[in-house]
Amino acid sequence: MRTDPIADMLTIIRNGCMAGRKSVLVAKTNMIGSVLKIMKDEGYIQDFEEVIRGNRSLFMVTLKYNQNKKPAIEGLKRVSKPGRRIYRSYKEIPYVRNGYGITVLTTSKGIMSDKQARANRIGGELVCEIW
Repeated sequence: MRTDPIADMLTIIRNGCMAGRKSVLVAKTNMIGSVLKIMKDEGYIQDFEEVIRGNRSLFMVTLKYNQNKKPAIEGLKRVSKPGRRIYRSYKEIPYVRNGYGITVLTTSKGIMSDKQARANRIGGELVCEIW
């Protein structure tokens, strides 16, 4: 049993980018699906789709690279962990790499990026940072 599926997903994507893989498989949960949708909308991954392997349902994440085979994702960091939850109001949401990265938050209105949370004036739990 996994205790932190979000951290597992970030590690799988990080390792896939470092190895130059075209795609990786991650566990399918509603929260992971929402985080992947934000990553796709912000341009950090090319696409993701649900696949079934045996009796397991997974997401196949297609990673994104530029012309020089450099990954679109330079770094991923899990902020709020199961042992230590971190919450911020919309005024206190940190800017990642001076605005070049994003923070994913879970709020009362759903999972959203830091830009959406600031626009909607909603704070929440900081899930991860992507740059």
